[in-house]
This record gives sequence, C-alpha cells and structure tokens, in this order.
Amino acid sequence: MLPLQIHLTLPPWIGDVADTNRRYHSDEERVGLAIELSRHNVERGGGGPFGAAVFNSHSGRLVAVGVNRVLPQSCSVAHAEMMTIMIAQQRLSRHRMNEDGGHYVLASSSQPCCQCYGATVWAGVDELLIGARAQDVEELTEFDEGPLPADWVGELQRRGIAVRRDILREQAREVLAAYGASGQPY
Repeated sequence: MLPLQIHLTLPPWIGDVADTNRRYHSDEERVGLAIELSRHNVERGGGGPFGAAVFNSHSGRLVAVGVNRVLPQSCSVAHAEMMTIMIAQQRLSRHRMNEDGGHYVLASSSQPCCQCYGATVWAGVDELLIGARAQDVEELTEFDEGPLPADWVGELQRRGIAVRRDILREQAREVLAAYGASGQPY
C-alpha cells in the first residue's frame, strides 16, 4: 500500500529558541531569529545551516519557524523556508497566508534557493527579509542554490512582495562558514 501522508518534523529544541510570547517588530529581530535558528541547527546537528520564520507584520507575532531538515527527514523539499511556510499555512488554515488581508513576512537566514523562491511567490508572503546572499552560501558551503530569474528581486516586487537583503549579513555568513568548515555533508 502506498503511503497516504507525509510526516515532517522540526527538532525538539525549537521551542527553546523561538519565543512565541515575544513580538518581533524590526527586520533585524526577525532575521536575527532566523539566523539563531540556523546556528542552533548546525551546533545540534539538526540539518543544514538555514533558518526561517514567518511573522504577522502588523502585530509582530511569530506565526511559524523552520530549519533545514533535508538529511534527517530524507526529504529534498525540507528546506527552512519550505518548512516554515508549510507550518504557517497549516497554522493559519489557508494555502495563501495573506488571503485574509493580513500582512506576512518571511525572514530567512540566507537568500532562498530556486525552490524556496518559487514557494515564496505562491505562499502569500508580503515581505521577504534576507540575511546572507546566495553567493555567500555557495562561497562558504558546498550548496548549489540553483537558477533564479536574472531580476529575481524585481519579479517578486512586481508580484507585490517587498524584498530587503543583507540584514545581519555578517552574522549569517558566520553560521555558513562554521558549517562549511565542519565538513558536515549536505
């Protein structure tokens, strides 16, 4: 019999890092959480050096978080942004987060790869906040971020998704460098 469901999980330490009682209002606080998640994921051997979080922009409320779980879950789509988006959609009970008129922010420790970029287009994200750039990821690790449109930022903006990059970039690069130096496999 074929499986009828998919079961993906986040590591149990997530609750120690993500504070659901706190309000995250600044870009730095939001990306800072994504970077902290990525750091813990590397230090605790939970997966790749990537973290992400979705916030309600107006209230600053944390909706969902995720970290890279590709290897532990044997699932190539278990990237931090994908995990976060799926959990946020499930928590909000809608496939487009912003279809209720809310305003949602996806904060990522690093620029989304081609897969996560595509999900951002369809998930109901209103703002994308990024720490490290794709060139940082490829320079400091063995990850291949895949192809994006030449004007990927413009493509998102034309779809109503604001993009801000290089938020706490050096902190995000430190996590990538630590992962790259560790020799952990992808």
